Amino acid sequence: MSLENLLKTKQLQSHQPSSEALLRLLDAIKRNISDSRIEAVSDETRFDAAYKAIMQCAMLGLWLHGYRTSTSQPGHHQTAIQTLQTTLGTHASTVIVLDALRKQRNISDYAGDPGR
Repeated sequence: MSLENLLKTKQLQSHQPSSEALLRLLDAIKRNISDSRIEAVSDETRFDAAYKAIMQCAMLGLWLHGYRTSTSQPGHHQTAIQTLQTTLGTHASTVIVLDALRKQRNISDYAGDPGR
């Protein structure tokens, strides 16, 4: 589905971030990637940091195209990940893997099962 169609279905909203906001998001992505590499913390915490960086990259891609997800809508993480192919040119096979990580994150967060 195109970004314009997702806007029409209210899955996306128009968004024009400032240059400063884009730079803050890039800095946050870098921090979360760095945090995901800290071996002194649990695998679950490292996974959370890595997942957060994935979502921030997806948000960055949407922002650069003038959109953001509608966080009031169910499935906004799924929408963000599924737009990566359009917004950042992410290969379809990578999007499938990232969506599987999203599902694992949901299990971990809502059922307390880290899925080891």
